Amino acid sequence: MELTGKIIQALEEQSGNGRNGTWRKRDYILETPGQYPKKVCLTVWGDKIDQFNIQPGQDITASIEVESREYNGRWYTDVKIWRVNNVDNGTGGGGAASGNQKQDQPDVSTFSDDSEGDILPF
Repeated sequence: MELTGKIIQALEEQSGNGRNGTWRKRDYILETPGQYPKKVCLTVWGDKIDQFNIQPGQDITASIEVESREYNGRWYTDVKIWRVNNVDNGTGGGGAASGNQKQDQPDVSTFSDDSEGDILPF
């Protein structure tokens, strides 16, 4: 799935230790365009935080994965970003926010929780 919109807020990075070692994540608030804009909290995990370098005010298209999990009888949902592309607003910009790639060569890096060889976002 993909979401397109403007990053209106970047929340503080969070980190900790889990059963798979040290983890870090950062949440971003994306506002969708249109007559009835929606705000969506998107999460970036691990080294993708530095790779994507998402900034407030930036227009992006985010490839996402939606996942829910249960903890102590309550359900929690994450919207994880596994690829980001800048939206070209006619300013000559564009390309991938995750690297120095040309606009006609999209970023194919993927999100991976705990394995290096995965090419799928889940």
